[in-house]
Amino acid sequence: MNSKIPLVVVAGPTASGKTDVGIAICRQFHGEVVSADSMQIYQHLTVGTAKPTLEEQQGIPHHLMDFLPPSQSFSVAEYVSLAHKAIKEIYSRGKLPVVVGGTGLYISSLVDNIQFSQSQTNEGLRQELGKIAAEQGNEFLWQQLAAVDPKAAQAIHPNNVGRVVRALEFYQTTGKTISQQQEDSKKTPSPYQPHMIGLNYKDRELLYQRIDLRVELMLENGLENEARWLMEQGYAATASQAIGYKEMFDYLQGKEPLSTAIEKIQQGSRRYAKRQLTWFRKDPRIQWFFPDIYTEKRELVEDMQKYLANRLKMC
Repeated sequence: MNSKIPLVVVAGPTASGKTDVGIAICRQFHGEVVSADSMQIYQHLTVGTAKPTLEEQQGIPHHLMDFLPPSQSFSVAEYVSLAHKAIKEIYSRGKLPVVVGGTGLYISSLVDNIQFSQSQTNEGLRQELGKIAAEQGNEFLWQQLAAVDPKAAQAIHPNNVGRVVRALEFYQTTGKTISQQQEDSKKTPSPYQPHMIGLNYKDRELLYQRIDLRVELMLENGLENEARWLMEQGYAATASQAIGYKEMFDYLQGKEPLSTAIEKIQQGSRRYAKRQLTWFRKDPRIQWFFPDIYTEKRELVEDMQKYLANRLKMC
């Protein structure tokens, strides 16, 4: 008898349809969602992160979403710790934990049971690195990380200054890259039996069209007002880690017209999707499904459910 906890994972690039698929799986297999999105964890960052509304959640409990104030920092290690607790609690009630999200580092660290070191923080170095980002730009600081730890850099967006700073801080204080530390920490067996599904599109242009449409819908749903409120509340630094807010802040501050901001959000989202796919393709455990080869979404969901039903029988 397999003593490991069965864990379904729905991964893929932004705008690929993960939310709907995750909910359909939960409804079929009596599951609950554990979010794996590094920005949907924050309260008030709703429209710009495409956080599912209560109506869209269809009564399915969602964990690790919308619980953290934007003023508070959050690490991968903290995510993994909270996700372990949520999964254990869900499973103890006879429900199936279903991890849904596009943050590859969160998913791999959780599934592989990465053990994070308790290295000392260097507040002075953190401030120095933050100053470099402020003066020379996020991309400049990210390039420094890419030079010493390209694997970690691939998983972190340049605008996510907090994570870039933590990765550089780890390297400069320990002499070891954070990605190497994660590899070394995989010696502890995972408590999970993962069943991983990936969403992608055979026609990449269709995915890009979905991304562009999502950005347009964000504008219709109030992204501008949300960005203005976040800026007024002093949450711009955290919000800028997510694609969409920084560009809107530049528009609201009169640095560029709205049309330029929209184009930059769409372009940045497409580039992010490429990085997500590069990350997820390296995991051979992921079974890929392509929505654009199906006539109806119902057929896609049914195929996924059949695949999972066969896998879960073996647990």
